[in-house]
Amino acid sequence: MELEKTIQADLVSAMKGKQENAVSALRSVKAAIQNEKTNGSYHELSDSDIIRLIEKLVKQRKESIDIYSSVGRHELAEKEQKEMFVLMNYLPKMMTDDELKSSIDSVVSEVGATSMKDMGEVMKVLKERFSGQYDGKKASEYIKEKLK
Repeated sequence: MELEKTIQADLVSAMKGKQENAVSALRSVKAAIQNEKTNGSYHELSDSDIIRLIEKLVKQRKESIDIYSSVGRHELAEKEQKEMFVLMNYLPKMMTDDELKSSIDSVVSEVGATSMKDMGEVMKVLKERFSGQYDGKKASEYIKEKLK
């Protein structure tokens, strides 16, 4: 709930400051939150739910940047990148590669994972503890290496 209030306050501030990219990015977050709240029956979202929504929006921005860059629309790619940076301010600090490997090592030994069959369990525990703090692709690659 605190994160939603922070986003609303920052949106108002960005509107007053005429920061177009911040306004656009924060409005997209507000819309995603509202859509999620009214999806099915009305329910409040926790900060972790909002972080997951923001992660999804950041991923969409990254994909858009790649597409716009590949077709030569650099002004649109730049706009998406600016919005992505605004959104990333609301995400938890990302782990370094060494921190991620250390966390994975501890989860693997804790869960007792010995083969690729246990990868899902390792990913599940990792996500519960460190949601939004690591790159899932890197984690997946390292877990595969570890369990081979």
